[in-house]
Amino acid sequence: MLSAMRRRTFLGLLGGLAVAPGVIAGGGRSLRIGLTPVILDDRVGFLNRWARWIESQLGQPVQFVQRAKYQEIMELLERDRLDAAWICGYPYVRYIDTLTLLAVPVYQGKPLYRSYLITQRHAEEVKRLEDLQDKVFAFSDPLSNSGYLYPVYRLHQRFPHQKQPQNHLFRRTFFTWGHRHVIEAVASGLADGGAVDGYVWDQLQRLHPELTSQTRVFEKSPEFGFPPLVTRKDADPARREALGRLLGRMHENPEGGALLASLGLDRFTFRTARLYAGIALMARSVDARGGG
Repeated sequence: MLSAMRRRTFLGLLGGLAVAPGVIAGGGRSLRIGLTPVILDDRVGFLNRWARWIESQLGQPVQFVQRAKYQEIMELLERDRLDAAWICGYPYVRYIDTLTLLAVPVYQGKPLYRSYLITQRHAEEVKRLEDLQDKVFAFSDPLSNSGYLYPVYRLHQRFPHQKQPQNHLFRRTFFTWGHRHVIEAVASGLADGGAVDGYVWDQLQRLHPELTSQTRVFEKSPEFGFPPLVTRKDADPARREALGRLLGRMHENPEGGALLASLGLDRFTFRTARLYAGIALMARSVDARGGG
């Protein structure tokens, strides 16, 4: 089983973009929504169903643009190649001067989530991040709050005189470009530990317990604002308001509710930037010390 996981991990690391006709953005007046890979196995089928539902409600074509890295999504937003994007709280607070919150997912009754620090199932000696000294550690994305910012901030607090404490503590680190890939890397032994979005780990435990059972959560972060959907501040206000209203009502529609259930989410809600104050504080601290 582990050898199969290893193969999937290598394929995941090599595959920078999940593509399918009708999902990748084109031109015209389509509503273009960007995101990094979703956790579902049939993610292309899910995105097509979600696009068709939004089209039926708004009366205009919808195209999902999927990229492997948050930076790629942010560049598309900056170049006005996207109308909206589902990103992480870390890039949101970094680009807050140019972005507006559109909607925030509600998970288990709250618009919040945690970072999970994980290790291999049988590594019972690992009880805190420092126990992984001289080991290999997997991050998900340098613009991920749960998969990078939180653990690096933790290490800055522990090693205040180290500019990049992750290089001081770990023998080697690498990015997997996906939370699921972090879990696969730890489960297969490619990494001794990793940082992952707790929501993703929870959903994979629901969908693929054979994968998460090869790992163990040894630390959970405080709660942070859930990765939001955003638009540019100079985006078409009519489009922005229509999409925001639709997402806010999504749970009231039978088909919309079923799509949310597939993602393990309750609904979308509206929040202000204050929800991401904790992430902003960590980002200022890490970025100011050049550790990001």
